[in-house]
Parts: sequence; C-alpha cells; structure tokens
Amino acid sequence: MTSKKLLITGGAGFIGSAVIRHIINNTNHSVINVDKLTYAGNLESLISVESDSRYTFAQVDICDANEIKRVFNEHQPDIVMHLAAESHVDRSIDGPGEFIQTNIVGTYVLLEEARDYWNSLKGDKKNNFKFHHVSTDEVYGDLEGTNTLFTEETPYAPSSPYSAAKASSDHLVRAWQRTFKFPTLITNCSNNYGPYQFPEKLIPLIILNALEGKDLPIYGNGKQIRDWLYVDDHARALLHVALTGKNGETYNIGGHNELQNIDVVKTVCSILDELVPSKLDGIRKYEQLITYVGDRAGHDVRYAIDATKIASELNWTPDETFATGIRKTVEWYLANTVWCDRVKDGSYQGERLGVVK
Repeated sequence: MTSKKLLITGGAGFIGSAVIRHIINNTNHSVINVDKLTYAGNLESLISVESDSRYTFAQVDICDANEIKRVFNEHQPDIVMHLAAESHVDRSIDGPGEFIQTNIVGTYVLLEEARDYWNSLKGDKKNNFKFHHVSTDEVYGDLEGTNTLFTEETPYAPSSPYSAAKASSDHLVRAWQRTFKFPTLITNCSNNYGPYQFPEKLIPLIILNALEGKDLPIYGNGKQIRDWLYVDDHARALLHVALTGKNGETYNIGGHNELQNIDVVKTVCSILDELVPSKLDGIRKYEQLITYVGDRAGHDVRYAIDATKIASELNWTPDETFATGIRKTVEWYLANTVWCDRVKDGSYQGERLGVVK
C-alpha cells in the first residue's frame, strides 16, 4: 500500500499513543501528532518512536482554529484520525464544561478546518481523503436488564456529561458527511485497557494502589459489566478502518470480553499475588484491599459491543483474550514503574471520586 500521512489528534493519550506506536513500528505510514498535552497527555508514551523521521509532534489545542489550519496547510495529511477528547466520566460529572468545549467545540473546529483543507485538494488527494472520528460505546447508554448488544444501529441514549458530549460530536460528524458530503468514518469502541493507561482508570489504578497497599476502590456493588478491549487490538482496528473503511459508515469495535468490574479487579489481584506476593502487614492477598465506595451518579450497569460488522466487512477481530491481555498489562506496569512514578508526580495523585462506605 502507498504510504499515507496521518494527522492524529490526541496522540499523546492512552489510545492515541498506541495507534502511533503501531503505525511507526509496523507500517511505512507517517504521523503528525496533534495534542494539547492536558493532564492525560504524556509524550513519554512515545519515547520509543519520537526520533523516527516519520513522526512529527505539534502541541496544538484542537479548539484553536488558526493553529489547526496551520497544521493542515503545513503537513498536508491524507487521513485524519480524531481521538482527542476529555474521556473520564468522573471528571465530566465534576466539571462538564471542559467536556463540552473539547469534545463538541473542538470536534466542530476540526471538522471545519479539515473540510476547508479537503475542499482545497485536487484529484486523488481529495478523492482518497478520510476523516475518522473515534468514539465510544457509552453513547448508546445502558443495556441493564437485557441480553442485547450494541450494534451500529442502536439508538443513542447517553447517560453522563462525557457520553453526551461524545454523542454530540458523533452527530456533528454525521451531519458534515450528509450535508457537505465530507468523507467521514466513525468507530465506537468498548472499554480499553493495556500499557500506558492513565491511572485514574480502573485497571491501572488497581495495580498501582495494590502495590502501595492502598484501598482498591470499587463503585457500588462492583457488578457493572463492561466489554474489555486490549488497546493494541484497538490500535490495529483503528488504522485498518482508517485505511479500508467505507466513507459514511460506522464500525463498532469490541473485545468480546464481558466482565463485571469486581471480577476484573479480582483477576488483577490474583495475577499480582502470583507475580509480586504481598509483603504488606496483615495483607496476605491483594483482594483484601478491596473497598466499596458510593456509586457514580447515573452509572450505567452494562455495555456490550456487537462487533460482527467490522469482522464481516473489514475482516478484523481482536488477537487478545482478556486472560492474555490482562496478564500483559499487569506485567507492563510492574516493569515500568518509572513511567508510573512520573505520571503520579504530575497533576494526578491517585484520587477516584466516591465516598467510602
């Protein structure tokens, strides 16, 4: 395949950095990483590829139209992969404004500057251009009490300020495709986990808290169900969709791993028991550190992705099971304590919202 130049927003984040590492390490494509570097953006996640001639970084806020225009004009990308977003539900409940600004206004700015750039293109450069918007399964709402799965036709019913902001951005992307014939794609993914994830998220928080002998906070009764997708599988899927997906289409990306949160935590504890047996006073098994906290406001009980379409139309399926992926994840955090320490030395200090019961 002819090499492409991909503009990736949010490339210093958890999923974005995985996409960039995958592209640089496994393809001949080049990357322009556009990232504001908020608390969750970390260029240390890209140290392994930062010296590659096919990688370029631009510290730019996607809400800054002039700077986004400059990046398009300077780098002339073939494909946009839009991952930049505020993504933590707890933070969206505490302060929705930033989510509205980044996820909705930022997507609007990016769409308009990308459309303006696309309109300036000629021939194959214009015909082959794509705008790939990366979204979440949370826009679909809650499957509590059903045995159904989220499909690409599931009506939107977001529950949190985060998911409502992402749903809004999805609607903008579809409107730009319908009204302006702008070549867009959307993917909606399930819960990601894996190396380099910011430790406010469940799995890295549990790993790091356990190693420090801190409480392992679980919302409510811990029986919320999520479909877990290993981040490297997701990165592979995102690039595949960007290169081969059909304009105007939506593809759900899932890991085929529905698990209750409490079972995820107990699995992590079991692996830690095996790899780094507890030396904490009075703690023989890390599971003893589990503490239940007040449930999140508006907490969805169950998400589950039907990934039939991407498998049948684009021939993508995940490589990792949860058993293989979670072991790789725990092993990575144990081997990368320096990265973890530097993240924790920053603005995030291991808090997780909720009151201990």
